[in-house]
Amino acid sequence: MGWVDAIRDHGNLLFIHLRDVRGIVQVVFDPKVSKKSYEVATDLREEDVVQVRGNVAIREKETENPYLETGTIEVYATDLEILSKAKPLPFQISEKAMVFGEELKSSPENVDEELRMRFRYLDLRRPSRQSILLKRDRIVHSARESLRSRHFVEIETPFLTRSTPEGARDYLVPSRVHRGKFYALPQSPQLFKQLLMIGGMDRYFQIVRCFRDEDLRPNRQPEFTQLDLEASFIDEEFIYEVVEDVLAGMFAIGGISLERPFPRLTYEEAMNQYGTDRPDTRFGMRFREVTDIVSTTNYTIFRKVVEQGGVVKGFCVRGKADALSKNVLQNEYALKIVPSFGAKGMTWMKVMEGRLQSNIAQFFSPQEQERLMERFDAKEGDVLLMVADESKDLVNEVLGKLRLHVAERLGIIPEDTYAPLWVTQFPLFEMKEEQVSSQHHPFTQPEREDFDPENTEELLSLKSRAYDVVINGEELGGGSIRIHRMQTQKKIFKALGLNDQEAEAKFGFFLKALEYGTPPHGGLALGMDRVVSMILATESIREVIAFPKNRRAYCPLTQAPAKVDKAQLEELGIITTSEQAEVDMGPGSGEAERPAEKPKRHEPRITKEDVLHVAKLARLKIPEHELDSYAKDLNAILDYVETLADLDTDQVPPTSHVLPMKNVWREDKARPPAETEPVLKEAPERMDDYFKVPRILET
Repeated sequence: MGWVDAIRDHGNLLFIHLRDVRGIVQVVFDPKVSKKSYEVATDLREEDVVQVRGNVAIREKETENPYLETGTIEVYATDLEILSKAKPLPFQISEKAMVFGEELKSSPENVDEELRMRFRYLDLRRPSRQSILLKRDRIVHSARESLRSRHFVEIETPFLTRSTPEGARDYLVPSRVHRGKFYALPQSPQLFKQLLMIGGMDRYFQIVRCFRDEDLRPNRQPEFTQLDLEASFIDEEFIYEVVEDVLAGMFAIGGISLERPFPRLTYEEAMNQYGTDRPDTRFGMRFREVTDIVSTTNYTIFRKVVEQGGVVKGFCVRGKADALSKNVLQNEYALKIVPSFGAKGMTWMKVMEGRLQSNIAQFFSPQEQERLMERFDAKEGDVLLMVADESKDLVNEVLGKLRLHVAERLGIIPEDTYAPLWVTQFPLFEMKEEQVSSQHHPFTQPEREDFDPENTEELLSLKSRAYDVVINGEELGGGSIRIHRMQTQKKIFKALGLNDQEAEAKFGFFLKALEYGTPPHGGLALGMDRVVSMILATESIREVIAFPKNRRAYCPLTQAPAKVDKAQLEELGIITTSEQAEVDMGPGSGEAERPAEKPKRHEPRITKEDVLHVAKLARLKIPEHELDSYAKDLNAILDYVETLADLDTDQVPPTSHVLPMKNVWREDKARPPAETEPVLKEAPERMDDYFKVPRILET
């Protein structure tokens, strides 16, 4: 039993591919074998569900299909029953050719993603999509087996819980029983898994759904799955060993071998060498600081930056002097690309004929040039790229973006290579809106406990016992050793500006548990969607999720989120924005002329960089001072279009036309040559009997 994947009618014989989740087999309907089955088969369409009985036979020589695992056999049908008929398909599903060498145009890449998501149940019938979910199952099973072998216990934690500050916005669930109060869907099981440690469970894990109401990216979804784990009486080394073992087993399902132990970098080393806390270490081009070398140089830009307390750093691009021309380095990178990253400019030099060459090389003494080549270990044909600024953080950030841009442009990043890495010792605190804030969460253990919670400078220099696991520049998971002493926890809250009443209001139930003997403990969470997507090399995590949301956190299949019945809202004590506006503008409200405010967007969807990118593709020159204006106008258009989605058109009749519809396409007719000659006389340049026009695209 299965689906009709493809049909080929030869007149006296009819062939179909019969497909289910385990594979495809060819079925032959021959009137000599069963006339009745053959006649029923002539009514078959793709994706009909059928039941077939028949005899298995070896295919004749040179009729085998190497694209099928069952390509050496076929089934001669003796009985056929159509279990269910299928309507015409919105897109072709079959991915297997019936004849060797036949070209198929069907593939997920050839179908619009929004259409595939709207008919996700059809998209999932494709063998390529089913293969992803089957491999995901094996990958998850591998992780479970690895953790169980180390005595981890799988325990479920609540979905309806209390809203606690964890960095992102919560999805809230109103309570009907407790009117005016809300549950929150968990951003992570953080507090519950720590409570399990306090409860003596020793080692816990869970494959858990989490929810975050934040702006989406290709590697983000509003609901996602993570492998969550926590253990007691352990340190970082235990976590590293366990997670490396789990990841090695998971990647092995995809035929990928991860070298162990994973290398380690501190947060400070990662930022100084790669400009990011999730560096891609598959290729080199690590940063080198040359501030000391150029402190007294004749190159004014560098000297002034150093005099103002700034830094000069850069990296070496091996053997790419020919690939990076002077025009590319100066007019593209120095004048456009690097300024778009936030720097004022970029300095470049090439190693040619044993010395440095560039348009500013004459400002560097022979000794300075020699020291620069020595610092970067630069050889013949290498290119040095350098950025200078008063802010060291800005230099690192810009060089980090520039490193990736150059590597991708030149194809330096090796394919089918996986470089895992631990990034450790993250700062415990950071400044947000002129206030000290936790970089991870307020239950992360500091590297030392003898700190002054009122000394901001000391707090910002304090390291944490937090760690991230990174592969190929992608953060796959993170965690920390947790605070287990109440005295330390109180100091952290004090540093964050929380008094006892505020801490009690936000974390009261958890703080009470800390007072009853808490073991040292720590854990980590892996983003399973990201991990599986990397193992299976999909373009986005949406491909490894059975029923994903799109980039706007909208489900084209179920059309969620959607409006609900007014009675449901009344039962929950909720009124909508439009109803609130009616209340505000009612008699005696005193607010009759003030419309209800629309919620403000946290981040624009179109940035200056987006406008600059599109302008470049369209070969347009837009002045720098106009980029903000273009981005603002485009975002305003998108915001207006988004409001149209709220229009209720269910009861609106279709538009009727007063005049009958008529095809208005123009019918072009070629003119005789005698009529074209006067026109061609005006052509600035001719080729045969045609205008010659400039090329639109340049290679």
